Amino acid sequence: MSGPIQDPDLRCENERFARIEAREGRTTEVGGMPVARVLPTKGRRTVGAWCFVDLMGPADAEEPDPMEVGPHPHIGLSTVTWLLEGEALHSDSLGTQQPIRPGQLNLMTAGHGIAHAELAAEPPFRGVQMWIAQPEATRHGDARFDHLAELPEVELAGLRGMVLVGQLGEARSEARTDTPLLGADLTLDRGQVGVPTDPAFEHCVVPLDGRVKVGEDILEPGWLGLLPVGIDEVPVAAETDATRLLLLGGEPLGEKVSMWWNFVARDQDEITQAYRDWEERTDRFDEVPSDLERIEAPRPPWLPGRD
Repeated sequence: MSGPIQDPDLRCENERFARIEAREGRTTEVGGMPVARVLPTKGRRTVGAWCFVDLMGPADAEEPDPMEVGPHPHIGLSTVTWLLEGEALHSDSLGTQQPIRPGQLNLMTAGHGIAHAELAAEPPFRGVQMWIAQPEATRHGDARFDHLAELPEVELAGLRGMVLVGQLGEARSEARTDTPLLGADLTLDRGQVGVPTDPAFEHCVVPLDGRVKVGEDILEPGWLGLLPVGIDEVPVAAETDATRLLLLGGEPLGEKVSMWWNFVARDQDEITQAYRDWEERTDRFDEVPSDLERIEAPRPPWLPGRD
């Protein structure tokens, strides 16, 4: 349930910003499921180490097929799977077979290389797929998979929710991270609240259910609100009770990433090698215990002719 990076995403680069900015995501499709891709976005490739956010589903058809994403590879990133409705099965080249349900977290770290597949159960199905770019210190390391069946709950004035990664208030997630990060699923009551944040972090707000006002900007599901470093409280207002959003943040990565298809690297040479390793079925990417069809990589556009 992740990626791939597509041509419009490649044109997203980080730029300086001095105020809260609202950006509309774009629609695409992954494994037969409609997706709103809100990160990367124009002028912004990363928020902290968060480099990819897809809002998945719900499907429009009354009886849609389950989402099926066959075995495919990753390098240099961690995938974060967060379900809002439904159930999915994660399988990977480490031998993992892990169902996931709402309130649980799947965290898969690719390092030098991993392959996985995702199969969503019957509808209703809705969720969020996110990527975290690994820093130089860990991106060449071993792959691993973590499943957190329970997450810490946070309750502050006017809001409640769960902390996926990092810490909010007194609630701290046990999810492993390579850089300082925050990821929280928050539900707001009607009115305005101030969400305490680390001023060393840059942040973004991703509405899930209902409209929210961040500063002076109104955001709807499918939009993203960007906040720069230096803010120690995010002003968020909800029009109705049970308004739900994601708050993501982290210290600026400080490394320029290169993203193509399902790979997060630093240059085209690294991506080319990962592409060839997948195509040639080297032991960099072991077999995935899945009945789904293996996904072949598209040929990188910078490679001349055929090998």
